[in-house]
Amino acid sequence: GTVDAHPRTRQDLPVTSCSTAMAYPSLAIFNAIRGIRVYSNSVAGRAWFSTSAAFPQPKSGTSVSENHPSSAETAPESSQVQWISTAASGKRPTGIVMMNLGGPSNVEEVYPFLHRLFSDREIMQLPAQKYLSRWIATRRTPKIQKQYLAIGGGSPIRKWTEEQGRKMIQLLDERSPETAPHQFYIAFRYAAPLTDDAVLAMKADGVQRAVAFTQYPQFSCSTTGSSLNELYRSLQRHNMQDAVQWSIIDRWHSHPGLVKAFAKRIMDALHDYPEDVRHDVVILFSAHSLPMSVVNRGDPYPQEVAATVHEVMDELDFHYQYRLVWQSQVGPMPWLGPQTGAALEGLAKNGKKHVLVVPIAFTSDHIETLYEIDLEYAKEAHKFGIHGFKRVESLNASPIFIDAMADLVSEHLKAQQVCSKQYVLRCPGCTNDYCATAKAFFSRSPTSSVQ
Repeated sequence: GTVDAHPRTRQDLPVTSCSTAMAYPSLAIFNAIRGIRVYSNSVAGRAWFSTSAAFPQPKSGTSVSENHPSSAETAPESSQVQWISTAASGKRPTGIVMMNLGGPSNVEEVYPFLHRLFSDREIMQLPAQKYLSRWIATRRTPKIQKQYLAIGGGSPIRKWTEEQGRKMIQLLDERSPETAPHQFYIAFRYAAPLTDDAVLAMKADGVQRAVAFTQYPQFSCSTTGSSLNELYRSLQRHNMQDAVQWSIIDRWHSHPGLVKAFAKRIMDALHDYPEDVRHDVVILFSAHSLPMSVVNRGDPYPQEVAATVHEVMDELDFHYQYRLVWQSQVGPMPWLGPQTGAALEGLAKNGKKHVLVVPIAFTSDHIETLYEIDLEYAKEAHKFGIHGFKRVESLNASPIFIDAMADLVSEHLKAQQVCSKQYVLRCPGCTNDYCATAKAFFSRSPTSSVQ
């Protein structure tokens, strides 16, 4: 969502996101009281407040403590994951933990997803959070379920992550036999499989070497940073701080394989335009926005997204006109712009009729690609007179993309890297002391140094 002149951004319908709430806790109280529309971050579900919504009783089994709730405390029985153990093969597997925010796989998972999100005091702090989080989740659930029904009944993020993981470890076993067998574990923040599920599965498999592999190519404290903090808390909960040798892939925004995968998807989409208009297509790279208060604290996300865009356009020889824009802004606060909706309107006023949107910070389809871009932005674009509106297919199971993932992890293992130099640097304006604890833990290594 965006803030501009069209009806979706009137002051009676401000927009926010899960990642926004992570980074900007004061908005959560404002949003909860007023009743607002909510968009998720790169791979999460979207929520929409409805002040006239019914107020059913919260589901049983979802009580949450106010201090960093564990996934075990918040997960209903249906979210428990049955992992296939590899310990029986005789050799302990190398664990590859694929971290992402996740999303409800069906409409029944929407309430638990939201309850976990709004119970987490690391990403937002609410008065009487144990009770208010339940109230917010309950009121949002019916509208969000309708959003998911509009895209098939649930988020496909888990399906895509599982397929990516299976194909990635097949390549890893071939390319890095010295660390084989490899086993992937999914660690979503608020939807099954949760971080605790992954940690307990690794414990059952006897994993002693693991790579925490963020599925967000561009680092933000509200996404990768939050996932790593939760991973460390889970290791503490299960007394596994010293059971596994960890290293992390905390960013990969300029990896050549990632760049080539995006470029291939763009070229495929451009060929869908008639040849006589292809030269006039504007490529609009769209990424989830951040509040300027977060940007001004020193979050590296904006420059890393811009770096990905530059590398992709370099791969395309800068042959096409392009802009980087930002989606999912909330209300009256200053946000990183220009916003996607406003950019579409502006391009239309400038006579542009063909726009190709590239979700540059999202590697798999989810609610923000399938609903926000494909349905909402497409509708707005046609209203503005942009009849050549298209979206690039997400990377999903792209062979180039999966090859890039395997190459990245293989090279990481061979180099014995612990983490990037950027990871250990706290934002100049960081206000979360827990970040320092997690960074100190994941940057330690008995055999190698930070690279």
